[in-house]
Amino acid sequence: MSTVDTLRLATAGSVDDGKSTLVGRLLHDSKSVLTDQLEAVQRASRGSGPDLALLTDGLRAEREQGITIDVAYRYFATPRRRFILADTPGHVQYTRNMVTGASTAELTVILVDARNGVVEQTRRHAAIAALLRVPHAVLAVNKMDLVGYQESVFAAIAEEFAGLAAGLGLPSCTPVPVSALAGDNVVDRSAHMDWYRGPSLLEFLESVPVATGPAAAPARFPVQYVIRHGEDRHYAGQLASGALRVGDRVTVHPSGETSTITGIDVLGTPVGAAYAPQSVSLRLADQRDVSRGDMITAGVDAPALTQDVRAAVCHLADRPLRTGDRVLLRHTTRTVRAIVEDLAGAGELAANDLGRITLRTAEPLPLDDYAVSRRTGAFLLVDPADGATLTAGMVTLDAPA
Repeated sequence: MSTVDTLRLATAGSVDDGKSTLVGRLLHDSKSVLTDQLEAVQRASRGSGPDLALLTDGLRAEREQGITIDVAYRYFATPRRRFILADTPGHVQYTRNMVTGASTAELTVILVDARNGVVEQTRRHAAIAALLRVPHAVLAVNKMDLVGYQESVFAAIAEEFAGLAAGLGLPSCTPVPVSALAGDNVVDRSAHMDWYRGPSLLEFLESVPVATGPAAAPARFPVQYVIRHGEDRHYAGQLASGALRVGDRVTVHPSGETSTITGIDVLGTPVGAAYAPQSVSLRLADQRDVSRGDMITAGVDAPALTQDVRAAVCHLADRPLRTGDRVLLRHTTRTVRAIVEDLAGAGELAANDLGRITLRTAEPLPLDDYAVSRRTGAFLLVDPADGATLTAGMVTLDAPA
């Protein structure tokens, strides 16, 4: 019997492109809406039929203004696959919310209005998807019913977006013509677009390959806590990627000390091996100076140990980030002091700005390129005064000095 896997996806689209309606249609037509939920939406709808956008626009302000403000997570399943869907806002002032929703996604659905085509916000959403290294993208050309289901309109938009995606380095983009309001090509194939031979949106979501899990990546174990039992020390934390086995030769970063794993416990039970993302505790053969924030790795593929951090960033806070700012950098379980050395020529980064940054940290950090590991290649900048989150960063080790 085959196991049912899980696909994490995020939606993005400009204002009034019909994104919430598309998500609502996807949930409704895939029979993922409970009867009482549908009845509640019907009562809240102003028209004769249910307003499917209300299935995702759950905040009162969202319903009153008719816009998506916060990230809404929805869980649904079909016989072929489980889904975790992050419905993200379309307004430019909520770019940081899209970054949050798409940061763990394996696929992004980018909506465009067939009447408007590729607009500035479409380009921004595509850039974020490329920045966050989302493996797959779907271009959902919505409101095809309002352009007479014309193939030429869809083809022109798909061609323009393909050029944009190629320029950004966005991989694996699949265009699908849909009408969220009418239900064309969302779950069921459309009778109005016989010229389209590809899958419906749900058919594509059910069949797109899910990326290899973190267990296949190099072993990275950020130490979260040190537990002492008499003379023994257990190093506890969550395995960020890869696998560790009893007998593996490991290295502790940043000290560079080496040892051998003599024991692994999962939920208090000894095991011979552990795989990401399990939470485990390790025992080493030697008494090493290991503390919270250190990283234990195995194998020859070690992370880069550096105090010079270059990254692509999205600024999240309302207060701007400027060159010379002193911040705290949180990477996995380690927090170090850092100074902003350069913002790639920008005077400052305001809320929702995307940019590039160079930082100098007080202590060396074991970093992976974000393109290789979305877990150990990411970090947050924090205000040392009040602990507020300032900026989300994605490490680019190959960036020029």
